[in-house]
Amino acid sequence: MPRSKRSKLVTLAQTDKKGRENKERIFDEIRESLDTFRYCWILYLDDVRTPVLQDIRTAWTGSKLILGKRKVLEKALGENRENEYKENIFKLSKLCKGVTGLLFTNEDVETTKAYFESYTRMDYSRPNSRAPLTFTIPEGIVYSRGGQVPIEEDVPMVHSLEPTLRNKFEIPTKIKAGKITLEAPYLVCEEGKKLDVKQALILKQFGVAASEFKVKVVAYYDNESTTVETVNINMEED
Repeated sequence: MPRSKRSKLVTLAQTDKKGRENKERIFDEIRESLDTFRYCWILYLDDVRTPVLQDIRTAWTGSKLILGKRKVLEKALGENRENEYKENIFKLSKLCKGVTGLLFTNEDVETTKAYFESYTRMDYSRPNSRAPLTFTIPEGIVYSRGGQVPIEEDVPMVHSLEPTLRNKFEIPTKIKAGKITLEAPYLVCEEGKKLDVKQALILKQFGVAASEFKVKVVAYYDNESTTVETVNINMEED
């Protein structure tokens, strides 16, 4: 018989009352979920945005997604074999890093793997990421989508944004006849090259959401077999 894990006292780090209450709430939710669901999956959610979390929670109605600071997740699961909450689950806590989410579910392993292998969401590029495309703003009147769509389907960018383009983004724009214009094409970025902060902001300004966000999944814990299995979904290097 596996030894009981449920009677040990775990002390959370000292913090202000509100912060401590939030940590305790997450801690309790994790342990309650470990007693309720068969599987606990580790999701890496660095740079995650709210729509992605909404997608997951909507798709996984009946399951539970919990995000928290790494130390709280580790303490709730158990940092080593001596204080783990479930048999062998300390192996899962060692995989918590960065922004980690725990997905608790009764869905079978193949269904869960298939969902995260196929899930993707178009997103704006972040600074220091690789440019998803070569983007050049055409000469002449500057349109809101910067040449990504036919002119007849676009509208000129509002003239009040001209100072932002010229001063903040350092694009050599001018106002002519009440319209923002460029005297020559302006290259913003080249596909595959690392983006700086200014380039990422320009892409967002022109609505270029061409980067794919995928959820990285590294392993899961099975309550019935008390084992941790690695899966490495979408874990390729950037």
